[in-house]
Amino acid sequence: MTGNKPETAVPAEVHELVDRYARNRDAYRSGRYNETQLRRELVDPLFKALGWDVDNEQGYAEAYKDVVHEDALLIGRSVKAPDYGFRIGGQRKFFVETKKPATDIRDHSDPAFQVRRYAWSAKLPLSLLTNFEALAVYDCRVKPGRNDKASTARVKLLSHQDYVDPAAWAYLESTFSREAILRGSFDKYAESNRQKRGTAEVDDAFLAEIEAWRDSLARNVALRNPGLSQRDLNFAVQRTIDRIIFLRICEDRGIEDYGALRALTNGAQVYPRLVERYRRADERYNSGLFHFSPEKDRPTEPDRFTPSLAIDDKVLKEILGRLYYPDSPYEFSVLPAEILGQVYERFLGSVIRLTAGGLTEGWRPSKTRRPVAVLDPACGSGSFLLGAYQFLLDWHRDQYLAGDPRAHAAASPARLYQHPSGEWRLTTHERKRILLTHIHGVDIDLQAVEVTKLSLLLKVLEGENAETVGQNLRLFHERALPDLGANIKCGNSLIGPDFYDHYQMTLIDDEQRHRVNVFDWAAEFPEIV
Repeated sequence: MTGNKPETAVPAEVHELVDRYARNRDAYRSGRYNETQLRRELVDPLFKALGWDVDNEQGYAEAYKDVVHEDALLIGRSVKAPDYGFRIGGQRKFFVETKKPATDIRDHSDPAFQVRRYAWSAKLPLSLLTNFEALAVYDCRVKPGRNDKASTARVKLLSHQDYVDPAAWAYLESTFSREAILRGSFDKYAESNRQKRGTAEVDDAFLAEIEAWRDSLARNVALRNPGLSQRDLNFAVQRTIDRIIFLRICEDRGIEDYGALRALTNGAQVYPRLVERYRRADERYNSGLFHFSPEKDRPTEPDRFTPSLAIDDKVLKEILGRLYYPDSPYEFSVLPAEILGQVYERFLGSVIRLTAGGLTEGWRPSKTRRPVAVLDPACGSGSFLLGAYQFLLDWHRDQYLAGDPRAHAAASPARLYQHPSGEWRLTTHERKRILLTHIHGVDIDLQAVEVTKLSLLLKVLEGENAETVGQNLRLFHERALPDLGANIKCGNSLIGPDFYDHYQMTLIDDEQRHRVNVFDWAAEFPEIV
């Protein structure tokens, strides 16, 4: 007796499988031996040896089968649903994806991306990929990327010879057998092997994705549809996202034609064609999600508002293009329904506010309107004002490009110029005008005020060089940088001049007045206040 735990005996049927594979390896690895043969002759028996009722010999109802042989489902050109879903009590625990033995799963990245994409979308911690020649275990909590190597997130790789090694078989049996699931060994192993670096749960990633869609849609909808109320803007953005996700899930579940949404990215007028898809969906689903025409006994009024919206092609193409293999990490056919609820619950409480968009959405540069003012009352070193300034620079550029850029370049003074690369850029004069017109700040710390000024001035010069600055001076007789003394000021924004009403001035010396540093908003920023 050595005192060591005895090694698990490898079942005789597994020895027989490995011997048969070794004898006929050349035939198995030929292109003529397909995945269906592999599953029936090699993979099914392997998992039966691990205690799984692969053929449902117990006669369980569909919802409670141990093993679900997934129906083939076209994803892209050739990707299919997971070949096996292993379950306990109807709850998925892991997937197994198979490839024919001729496929190199050790180094070829596509099969790995495929199984990881399915399992990550289904929130399964581990899943397997095998061609029987080898078997790979993946940590599927790591968000899959299209350019990942086959080894990314792979926690174990066994060859077919390893199946009859007692230590390797003990690993498989203690982790992926039916008994291991029931004992909780699978969950313990999954947690102990969590690859924390790069881990991104699908609900967190999907939330971030939807938030990005909301942001881009909100900006564009408000910009292209002036005069929207905050309520209408929120409704339009949320309803657009809901409809797109609904139709995309229907595609992966075989309910809608696969790729119908992606096809809309070919050509112009994306939104009108998307609305037409909505109207066809209205005919199919009788859902409030697609209710556009009056109908007797319907509890809600039809949506006559969103079909008339204007939304730029670019925004919609970016969203729709991110929903498909191989660019999308999501597999919507296995995305649990509760994930959508969890994701929506986390962001539906947030409201798209037109106050934030008052910088922007629906507003046009105009001499007849009071200019929008951004004012930070405690600007520190200016990080918020820098972000706001960059936002306004981008917004103005996009506004001018949406019109006739050459007309803006020919204006006096010019707002745009064309860089030798062909890119249209804001002129230095326009960058200065935007800064002086819209950006304001206050801080009690004089050093902070000076740092803010410097940072903003450097931002004005971003992308410029000696040649363009010199050209600006020659053509417009204008220096490159503005004086920000009237925009960024030093003072205590919380204490006004009435502070001194309660003190006798003779009792307060210059040092105390300097330290208090009262700030008179009406005098310093009369046009804003």
